[in-house]
Amino acid sequence: MAEHQHPNDPPESYPQTRRTTATRDRSRMSYRRDAAHELLDEAYHCHLGFVVDGEPRLLPTLHVRVGDTLYLHGSTGSRPLLAARSDTGLPVCVAVTQLDGLVYGRSQFHHSANYRSLVAHGTAHLVGDESEQRRVLTALVEKVGRGRSADSRPPSRRELAETALLALPLREVSLRTRSGGVRDEPADHDLPHWAGVLPLRTVAGRPEPDVGVTAPLPAYLRTDRSRWHTPAAMAGTHVRLEPLAESHVDALYAATRAPEVWSHLSVVQPRDPAGMAEIVRTALDAHWRGERVPWVQLDAATGEVVGTTSYYEIDPGHRRVAIGHTWLGRPWWRTGVNTEAKLLLLARAFDELGAERVVWHTDIRNERSQRAIERLGATREAVLRRHRIRPDGSWRDTVQYVMLADEWPKAQLRLQERLRQAVSVGR
Repeated sequence: MAEHQHPNDPPESYPQTRRTTATRDRSRMSYRRDAAHELLDEAYHCHLGFVVDGEPRLLPTLHVRVGDTLYLHGSTGSRPLLAARSDTGLPVCVAVTQLDGLVYGRSQFHHSANYRSLVAHGTAHLVGDESEQRRVLTALVEKVGRGRSADSRPPSRRELAETALLALPLREVSLRTRSGGVRDEPADHDLPHWAGVLPLRTVAGRPEPDVGVTAPLPAYLRTDRSRWHTPAAMAGTHVRLEPLAESHVDALYAATRAPEVWSHLSVVQPRDPAGMAEIVRTALDAHWRGERVPWVQLDAATGEVVGTTSYYEIDPGHRRVAIGHTWLGRPWWRTGVNTEAKLLLLARAFDELGAERVVWHTDIRNERSQRAIERLGATREAVLRRHRIRPDGSWRDTVQYVMLADEWPKAQLRLQERLRQAVSVGR
């Protein structure tokens, strides 16, 4: 026993038994308790093995570890759960594997994989105590998102009766791992074949809300982003900017039905809400990848959705960002909405994020947009020839405008004066 270990503490390693002792390649084996717990906590699912009527069965299922007990989720009508009702319990074997990479050797024989795997043997029993059931189900929900148990309805008595949990004490546990690179024969090192490791990892995609969901994305589902990549809510007298969400689709479609809204844009006017949903999903996917920060624009007085705008070409290292992907419903043109939205975006870029350079891009044919950008105080910097392909297939020359940090104070005063003159939305 280690000197720092309390006599009542569990040992640092699981004991080796006949079922957990390796018969080959023992260097890859481990019985460390902390490593086993780490793998079980990282993995969301496992495979449960058992025997029914003398035949093997294997079921994938969800699991959660609470202390030194592994709980397996199932239905009360499943075969293993019915068998586990007996006083003797159900002999089981549980396996968890995380694949970390594919190893490419110069020879076919030395192709391999990097992985971490765990096998646990023992006798599982059905959890019958309601308080334990609730405690374990809460732990299972918390595993998919810290704080989720408070952000969802707890199970009813009927739902508890339909849910079964198997409890497996972790006593016979072994781990097997492989890491590192290629282990070719020295004689093969001169072969003209690529060799190395292709790392693999599980990456979460962008959360897709259910139909009718209006609640904001909870913190436990958001990616860790810099402030540059965060669509912080902003509010002024005429307009509010809030993070774009799929719940805004119908309102955006209704607000931007006028064909002139879509002139010179890089996307075709949507024919129906489904088309608008695809545009919104594209923006949200780009945000998830860190390529764009999209906002929805709302009328500050009525809360009505009026358009959208974004940051893109976000480069915190060089302290620069572009403003674009902006479209505004026709009734709100030449009101304080667009001016104040740009004022909020510029203030965030220069005053909060410390940007040195803010850029706009617009179609060379779009003279109205060019005049609007110039009224902001931006300088026409360049024409990017054959910069993009328009929706009709023709090449677009793009006019690039820029505002620098030392130009911002003067531009800010000009924009604030313009806003003071905008007495009403219709003016």
